[in-house]
Amino acid sequence: MSGDAASAGKVEFHHGVGDKLAYACRLLRKAHRAGARVVVTGDDATLRTLDRQLWTFDEQEFLPHVLAAQPADVPARQHDTAIWLTPDAASAPGERGVLVNVGQEMPRGMARYARVFDIVSSEPEDRQLGRQRWKQYAALGWQVQPHEVKE
Repeated sequence: MSGDAASAGKVEFHHGVGDKLAYACRLLRKAHRAGARVVVTGDDATLRTLDRQLWTFDEQEFLPHVLAAQPADVPARQHDTAIWLTPDAASAPGERGVLVNVGQEMPRGMARYARVFDIVSSEPEDRQLGRQRWKQYAALGWQVQPHEVKE
């Protein structure tokens, strides 16, 4: 996928996660509270599920987000939404410093982000695909920092 060593940044590799999307919701809440503008990438089905979970995971708080399966179709008034869920991280509008990958492949468009979070569940297939992404990040010159999650 895309990414080049000239613009390589840092990948925080969060592995051993029991529920990948619940973990993503908590991570996004923390990022939003810190004022970060975030893009979340993954496959369409995963992003649709995450979209639903963001509406219900915390009864006390709303996280402003937009599901942008086709970013070009998102109305301009929603372009400043703090959290974008899209399969193509390169197409999110504006300056966004953080990319969260909940998918099983290298995120497209990651070269425009200084900081990437890659969330890997404890499921064997997801762990194996995570190992492959780790090697790909390192081969592109990204600094990979592991975070084992104990839930």
